[in-house]
Amino acid sequence: MQTFSSMPGPQPLPPPIKDTSEKLVNDFAHPFKPLRPHDIRGPCPGLNTLASHGYLPRSGVVTPAQIITAVQEGYNLGHQFASFLCYTAFLTDGNHLTNLMTIGQNTTTHGHPTTGLNTHGHFEGDASMSRDDAYLGNNINFNETLFDAVCTSYRLSKLQQTAVGGGLLTLDAIVLNRQIRIQDSIARNPQFAFETPRFLGAIAESAFIFAMFVSGQTADNKKPLTIDAVRHFFDFHRLPHGFHRRQGPFDFPLVENLTYSIVDMAGAKPGSNNGVNNYIVNTQDLGTFCYVYQKQINFTATLYPNPTPKLRDAIKQNMLTYYQALGDPKCKQYFPFGK
Repeated sequence: MQTFSSMPGPQPLPPPIKDTSEKLVNDFAHPFKPLRPHDIRGPCPGLNTLASHGYLPRSGVVTPAQIITAVQEGYNLGHQFASFLCYTAFLTDGNHLTNLMTIGQNTTTHGHPTTGLNTHGHFEGDASMSRDDAYLGNNINFNETLFDAVCTSYRLSKLQQTAVGGGLLTLDAIVLNRQIRIQDSIARNPQFAFETPRFLGAIAESAFIFAMFVSGQTADNKKPLTIDAVRHFFDFHRLPHGFHRRQGPFDFPLVENLTYSIVDMAGAKPGSNNGVNNYIVNTQDLGTFCYVYQKQINFTATLYPNPTPKLRDAIKQNMLTYYQALGDPKCKQYFPFGK
């Protein structure tokens, strides 16, 4: 059995992949395999699919480096943003001593706790495209009714002449679905929380499926998304037949441009409900990636009020890696455990 003294602890960021061209990723080297009894899946359809095809360990127990490399290989998510997104989750949902986390529920690995993305309010949160709010029921498993809302967004946007036919989801349809999901949570969930980092995470969720779940998506994100592809990822955790990753990496500033475009188009603002249908905008919430970094650092510090020296050192190193992944010198760096 692995002991704490032999655990790897914090690890540096893996290097960017060298080939970022469009290519077939649903290939013979990465066949789809059904879940085994103890395999873990969670709230992110992209990570679920990568695990089911072996780009990630099929068990669902992973390291940050494995996630960062897998999303590059499978979807051409850019190295910098992949690193930032991964450590946004890992700081609060990972084990800093074992360097492990899961893409879903908590488990035990080598006798030590391994936490995961299912924890509500960190990576997983309200107004998901395919999972219900935690207050309203099952916030982990695929929800057919919510998937139908995606299809409804397509039909409504088509009636409004903002989308094309043939089962294709344009950016306008994606934005409409985001508006529907926000309004549904406002109307039904008295505990609806939609503040940073969940605010940008939910909006980026919409951007991701449009930028990365389209086979051979162009660098300018012009190709529409098929409803069939959405179901493959969200429901089956399976790459569509003949799926090619996008042309060129989806990284800063493309991520920011598309995310903030959806924010503007949807008219979304960070805030929370104070009872049903009483959404209060948080005017102090900056809704920026610098603010995501700041909030995650501060929140992580509250999770470990009295860490052991070894744990403190591990958290400090992961916080440094997180700031390096952000890659914006204009963002203030924070040191809750000292420099």
